Amino acid sequence: MQIDFAPSRQSTLGVEWELALVNARTGELVSVANDVLKGVAANHPDLNEDDEHPHIKRELLLNTVELVTGICETVKDAKEDLSRSLAAVREVTDPMGVEVFCAGSHPFSPPLLQPVTDKERYAKLIERTQWWGRQMVIYGVHVHVGIDRRDKVLPILDGLVNYFPHFQALSASSPYWAGEETGYASQRALMFQQLPTAGLPFQFETWEAYESYVQDMFTTGVIDATSEIRWDIRPVSNLGTIEMRICDGLATLEEVGAIAALTQCLVDEFSSILDAGGSIPTMPPWHVQENKWRAARYGMEAIIILDAEGNEQLVTEHLAETVARLEPVAAKLGCSEELSDVLKIIERGASYQRQRRVAAEHNGDLQAVVMDLVQQMRKGPDA
Repeated sequence: MQIDFAPSRQSTLGVEWELALVNARTGELVSVANDVLKGVAANHPDLNEDDEHPHIKRELLLNTVELVTGICETVKDAKEDLSRSLAAVREVTDPMGVEVFCAGSHPFSPPLLQPVTDKERYAKLIERTQWWGRQMVIYGVHVHVGIDRRDKVLPILDGLVNYFPHFQALSASSPYWAGEETGYASQRALMFQQLPTAGLPFQFETWEAYESYVQDMFTTGVIDATSEIRWDIRPVSNLGTIEMRICDGLATLEEVGAIAALTQCLVDEFSSILDAGGSIPTMPPWHVQENKWRAARYGMEAIIILDAEGNEQLVTEHLAETVARLEPVAAKLGCSEELSDVLKIIERGASYQRQRRVAAEHNGDLQAVVMDLVQQMRKGPDA
């Protein structure tokens, strides 16, 4: 099987931000995505009511809309793109008494009661995955970064895998599930990997080995399209990107920008190493798997494995060192301010930590947690 990779301008950017729709009074999830999307289309001068907005999309569940940027040169451009789309959504949701927020999961709405969007591919997913598929009331942020040569894609993927726990810890925002405290910083990370072909990516030495894997998935009926390979990091050949899908939902545009900047800088650093004839270190798969679990369980307090030799360090300490190392790359890419916002997340606490603080301040009331997330999206992380 031949998979053609359509090269992109190196380090161009695209971001996807999944938003939950909730009742503005109760904080319960509301399945009104179809009404929201019709309203958004009606307000767009070039669309009919039934047309799909170019930057505001349907998702698996009717309680979700997804904001999708165009191709951006800088993180600032991506944030401005998302801000415009969010404003277009609010123009429709505010009169409806609907709010939006973003976290890895909804703290208390029952997953099994959430209707699925009426699309054949979603119906097929639920039919195949049954109980696990019906649990997927989860939200994330995906970052695409352009790659200019196919032979860079898999080495860069391997490089990003080394930073899996960093992204997971920074974004962890799903400590509650169906009203229960899970004890995990990210319940979403472990829930999503129950789907076929989801979870950590396999690591291939050659593009031909990757093509052979995809062929096997088609031959054995595991997938009908390459987009059904739902790895936490994956190549997207038709777009010419590598897609970082690790992150839980992020509450604010500032945090989305921080994650996008970290992704863009790492990919650009790896690309430059490869251009110079260098190589990118990898870790054994069992180290990678352990890092994912540690970050999902302990978040910012995770002690992570750094290399094949088994050296370890607190994830926040290594993040601070990484941000310092990437500062010249960020200056080149025009995202120095956004990269420095990574340090603000560390100082402020990740979303799972903030959610637990709010719950403690309100005697365990998870409605207060949702309302706090709503206000963060409106006013910023220090709301």
